[in-house]
Amino acid sequence: MIRHLLSISDLTARDIEAILALTGRCKRSGASFARALAGKAVALVFEKASTRTRLACEVAVGRLGGRPITIAGTDLQIGRGETIEDTARIFSRFVNAICWRTTGHDRLETFARTATIPVINTLSDAEHPCQILADLFTIRERFGRGRWPSVAFIGDAGNNVAHSWLLAAATLGMDLRLAYPSRHQPELEARTKAVKLAKASGAKLTFTNDPAEAAKGVDVLYTDVWVSMGQEEERAARLKLFRPYQVGAKLIKLSSARSVVMHCLPAHRGEELTADLMDSERSIVFDQAENRLYNAMAALLWCTGGGKS
Repeated sequence: MIRHLLSISDLTARDIEAILALTGRCKRSGASFARALAGKAVALVFEKASTRTRLACEVAVGRLGGRPITIAGTDLQIGRGETIEDTARIFSRFVNAICWRTTGHDRLETFARTATIPVINTLSDAEHPCQILADLFTIRERFGRGRWPSVAFIGDAGNNVAHSWLLAAATLGMDLRLAYPSRHQPELEARTKAVKLAKASGAKLTFTNDPAEAAKGVDVLYTDVWVSMGQEEERAARLKLFRPYQVGAKLIKLSSARSVVMHCLPAHRGEELTADLMDSERSIVFDQAENRLYNAMAALLWCTGGGKS
């Protein structure tokens, strides 16, 4: 059976723990996996701009002994009418796995239904599962094992990162608070899935329009950009709407004494997160960015069955 990584909701708590354990092994002793992908090629398809994801995936494939083949979305024949299904059949005959950064999540699902190779979602409009897996690993690095720390996602809760956070927290039984303007709430499908998962895991999910309520006593203050790719025309209106949701001195004072701040990057310094807090000792922003590499290695190993070294 082919193992894909398309959505956090495809993973059980046990799966997540297995991937986190693999991430740790890759960070501590990555050399032991140096030939896991020897003689194999991995396609890295980018239909959106990328810094951390591209670096993480290219370096990860290389460290695992494989050959990364990076392809821009404009290079694909999909734009000229070739179907996603036919594209999947072609890729399956040339490479051993694909990491795809795309737009509609349905494109990934269509590709995966036809492909005979593992498909890893490195970002879609609906979810960003590898980002959240790296974030969970970073949180565990900081706080240790045991009960998961509480997390407050402050800002635009209708985006892919927030959706993956919802599903991960619900699966793992975490305390997650989302604070957002009313017009930027999580998509109904993600929220419905998360609420159902939370009933089984005992997770506590809080949805509020008050950032102070979410921040009170929380261990992790997490934020993301207010103006994402393709939203530039809305910039002025979004900055005005989200200003009360800035993670800065006010919210950090409300949080727990051990709290940290996180941002999946790229950040617009001084907007969603103040520059002084981003550069402070309470920031683990650049730790989570670095851990994208080790998670990329772990995701590839988990999907290709190479994590037994």
